[in-house]
Amino acid sequence: MTEAEWQVVRAALPVPAWLADRGGRPEGYCHRVMLDAIRYVVDNGVKWANLPCDFPPFRRVHAFARRWQATGLLAELHDRLRDRVRAKEGRSPDPTAAIVDSQSVRAAANIPRSASGWDGGKRVGGRKRHVVVDCLGLVLVVPAHKP
Repeated sequence: MTEAEWQVVRAALPVPAWLADRGGRPEGYCHRVMLDAIRYVVDNGVKWANLPCDFPPFRRVHAFARRWQATGLLAELHDRLRDRVRAKEGRSPDPTAAIVDSQSVRAAANIPRSASGWDGGKRVGGRKRHVVVDCLGLVLVVPAHKP
């Protein structure tokens, strides 16, 4: 992550309790390093356990990612960055139109039938995912469900 990117992202991250004089002990790893590790996993499609040794231990990175996802921070960060791109393009932050596409995805053999469905048109057993994007191609939402 470049310094300019970090300055944009940093404002959206929560201030740790110990820095805001709310108690607690200092965190062991910088948020920037954690975000770099999360981006590495997403970008390269590797498993958490296969993070290079340049990053913190994968269990700590995964714990940060889970906590940020549970609190909605990752979604909020995504939405803020998307709004900035839309503003830079001279558009309203809230899109007035969206484009929807769907795809049937085969379920693995170990997925129980109760957790997957059947797409009769394509004759695929598994799940269906939809991608909703705005007119610029920026992702709005990606829901997945059984067909």
